[in-house]
Amino acid sequence: MRRVIAIAPQIIACLAALRVGAQQPDTSRARAVLPSTADQIAAAVTPLPQEMRAGATVLGYAAIGKPLIVLRDGRNNMICLAPDPTADTFHAACYHKAMEPFMARGRELRAQGVRGPRVDTVRFAEVKSGKLKLPVHPAMLYQVFGGKFDAATGTVPGGQSYFVIYVPFGTTETTGITATQSAKDPWLMWPGTPKAHIMMPGSKM
Repeated sequence: MRRVIAIAPQIIACLAALRVGAQQPDTSRARAVLPSTADQIAAAVTPLPQEMRAGATVLGYAAIGKPLIVLRDGRNNMICLAPDPTADTFHAACYHKAMEPFMARGRELRAQGVRGPRVDTVRFAEVKSGKLKLPVHPAMLYQVFGGKFDAATGTVPGGQSYFVIYVPFGTTETTGITATQSAKDPWLMWPGTPKAHIMMPGSKM
């Protein structure tokens, strides 16, 4: 059974957000074509290692401009977001369910009209107060940006993969990872904050 959840523009962790961009203009929605549920699921799981794909929970769309819903209940610990059909470029992301409270809260806030840095201001305060829980252990997020999804092969030719490991409140001192951005080496983004994470560039698909 499909369950309605708060809408979000999808996750972009390597830009310190998970697809939290501005709402698409009406003209984009008018041009958009909603892929079938099967194609949304196939596109959503492309960032994951092959052995994790069949068991992942998938969130996607029942209609253009409507809230995200659960397209498929999963059997493992991964949650995948289908690409936004109104977006100009492909982006799919999958993250460990331990991050879902943090991610879902971001979606909820944006649905309420909260934008930009204010989203994290609210979330960080809720983490500090104990209202919002973060994972106890490192939590993985897989992403694919760019390219174009090929429904026939279930691949994204021209896409770029990125790997993210959330280490809440991690710093260079506690992790031994530089906070200087790199195109080829791991680096620590948002050090010392609730959404501190290790960025690892992947490869072209």
